[in-house]
Amino acid sequence: MNSQNKKRNAPHEAGGWSPRAVTFRVMGIVNVTPDSFSDGGLFMAADAAVEHALALVREGAAIVDIGGESTRPGATPVEDREELRRVLGVVEAVAAARSGSRIETVPTAHPGAQSSADAQISPDAQSSADAQISIGAQSSAGAQISIDTSKSSVARAALDAGAELVNDVTALRGDPAMAAVIAERGAHCCLMHMRGTPATMQADPRYGDVVEEVKRFLAERLEFATSRGIAQERVLLDPGIGFGKTLEHNLELLARLEELTELGAPLVVGTSRKGFLGQIAARAGAQEQPVGVSERLPGTIATCVMALERGASVFRVHDVAPVRAALATAGATLGARWTARSTTNVRG
Repeated sequence: MNSQNKKRNAPHEAGGWSPRAVTFRVMGIVNVTPDSFSDGGLFMAADAAVEHALALVREGAAIVDIGGESTRPGATPVEDREELRRVLGVVEAVAAARSGSRIETVPTAHPGAQSSADAQISPDAQSSADAQISIGAQSSAGAQISIDTSKSSVARAALDAGAELVNDVTALRGDPAMAAVIAERGAHCCLMHMRGTPATMQADPRYGDVVEEVKRFLAERLEFATSRGIAQERVLLDPGIGFGKTLEHNLELLARLEELTELGAPLVVGTSRKGFLGQIAARAGAQEQPVGVSERLPGTIATCVMALERGASVFRVHDVAPVRAALATAGATLGARWTARSTTNVRG
């Protein structure tokens, strides 16, 4: 073992690992849309969307992200009224269904048995044969509800209905009133990098250094949010994998993700079922066309595990149970992290 590896395996050594635990949260995707790239139309009926959201919570989602407007490449905007019609009843019903989550512990050998929100790997996980994962939601609130929107009118109504987080793919640029709505209600928000709009973002995106440009953008949006009264501890940052990026850009961001942890906010990563994973799988199998959406789970799991190791703490996915199990296993092997990063609970 070389000296660098010795240092990484000495969690209590001065200047070595941080004593913090490895934490992560899984954000389950609920698309109440007819045209999302992966599951468009499957949950357009409110009762189907609500049942799907609750199923994701049972699988271990700490957050359910409910959206009524597709942001897939080439998507066109939806009117405020229509977006609100799609999501408001779903948010209300999921909020009404939240109750009674309790703290429990289960062996790391059976991560699939975990049934509620948070997952935290103890710092001693690497050296303890009976390491436990602490599972639970803050008090009895259950999973957190996120509204995936860039419209302040939709965000306002959803927050009033029980949502606590606004996932804005425009990073507060799409609606000048959005920051005030979030600040006034003391909500959390996720700010994402995107080049252009969903309709135009994949039209020949180019960067000098994609990681540096995304980092500068997120730093500026974080500063903007706090200047508008949003508490920094309530802000999450998302590099926007697949939003105005080529395959190579996505891979570079994932490879250097740890550089973004320097911004001091929890990082959200959303690689789930995305096209670049289909491209990679096709190349590996010498296929001409990207593999289909249903065959992209292995790539989703691989990228989430790598992102966890590189500092991400929130993972936005369609397939909650298998991703969460993989992250629990990865977290148990990582134990205490040796790099400084934020593990702030997004509930604040």
